[in-house]
Amino acid sequence: MKAFRLNRLFNAKSGRCFDVAVDHGFFNERGFLQGIENLELCVRTLVEAAPDAIQLTIGQAPILQSIAGREKPALVLRTDVANVYGKELPRSLFSRMIAQPVEQALRLDATCVVVNLFRIPGEPEVMDQCIENILRLKPECDRYAMPLMIEPLVFRPNEQAGGYLVDGDLEKILPLVRQAVELGADIIKADPTDDVSVYRNVVEIAGRIPVLVRGGGKASDSEILGRTEKLIQQGAAGIVYGRNIIQHHDPAGMTRALMSIVHEGATATEAAKQIKAA
Repeated sequence: MKAFRLNRLFNAKSGRCFDVAVDHGFFNERGFLQGIENLELCVRTLVEAAPDAIQLTIGQAPILQSIAGREKPALVLRTDVANVYGKELPRSLFSRMIAQPVEQALRLDATCVVVNLFRIPGEPEVMDQCIENILRLKPECDRYAMPLMIEPLVFRPNEQAGGYLVDGDLEKILPLVRQAVELGADIIKADPTDDVSVYRNVVEIAGRIPVLVRGGGKASDSEILGRTEKLIQQGAAGIVYGRNIIQHHDPAGMTRALMSIVHEGATATEAAKQIKAA
C-alpha cells in the first residue's frame, strides 16, 4: 500500500514532511549548480542534518542510497526533465519523463516519485506534455503502490528571472493545484502565495491531499523562516525547499532551523538560533 511508503516520508510525531530538493542539475542551467557542484558532499551534509527526505534524480540517487544505516532521509525521485527554466527560452520546449520511472524508483528504494505540471505563459504545449507524463505515470504508481507527488508550477514570464520566479497569484495557483488533485496526486508540491495569509485556500482546494510548499527563489533567512512559520500555521503539510538550503552559508543549520518550524512548531525567531553566523 502507498501508506507504507508515506509513513517513511511524513514525520511520525508532527505528521508533516520536510523534503530537501537537490535535483536542480537535471535542468541544464549553470546557475542551478551553485551549492551542489560537489553533490556527494552536499548530500552527506544534509543527511547529517536529518530532513525527512531528499529529492534527487535518477543519476544522483545512488549517492543517498549508498550511505549505510536505516536512519537516513527517504528518497524522493525526480522523474521528468525539462528545458523551461532559463531567462531566454529555446526554440523548442519539452518536458520528458525517464523510462520506466516507477520500476527505476523501486530499484532505488524510493519512497515517492515527483513530476511537474507547468503553467507557462504562452506555452500551452508544455503543459500538454506534463499532463501526458502524469497520465502515463499515475497507473504505474497505483500498480506498484508508489506515492505520486505532482508539482503544479505557475510561471511568471521567463525573461523576468527564469522559471524559478514564483507567480504567487492565488487565482492562478488554485485551479492548477486542483487539476493536480484531479489527475491523481497523492501529494501536492505547490508554490507559496504572495499573501501567505490566504494559503489556507490552497490547502482547502487540495482537500484530502497533503500540500507541501515549494521554496522558489533565493530569499533572506528572515524571509524564508518567517514565511515557513506562517505557511505551517495556514495548514501546509510541509515544505520542499532547495536553493534556500543548498546555497546557504550553513546548509545544515538552515535545515535544522526549518525542521524545528515544521515539526516542533518553533517560531522563526527561535528557529534562527540554529543557524551559524555568516
